[in-house]
Amino acid sequence: MAIIITDECINCGACEPECPNNAIYEGGVEWAISDGTGVNGSYKLEDGSEVDADAQHNPISDDLYYIVPDKCTECVGFHEEPQCAAVCPVDCCVDDPDRRESEEILLERKERLHL
Repeated sequence: MAIIITDECINCGACEPECPNNAIYEGGVEWAISDGTGVNGSYKLEDGSEVDADAQHNPISDDLYYIVPDKCTECVGFHEEPQCAAVCPVDCCVDDPDRRESEEILLERKERLHL
């Protein structure tokens, strides 16, 4: 599963620099697959759509920090636990109950993001 940031977020920003996939963005900031990854050219998102890795996408949240599910690997292959959750002072980085993913899928995503 991916990690989400709940509305209990205090916008401290502690999580953002800890993410090895650069999947965490400040509210209102556009995101791209290529940000902090080794991806260039075309990239297939989990919903099956193809995007240019450098294409800017609308923020998932305008008010709070957010995590891009297509870039989140729960730190699998990098760390023992999700680093955003480990550093969050208010415990608002939690498992996304709507997005269940196996370790195999998370490792595959890591490999696709870090060529």
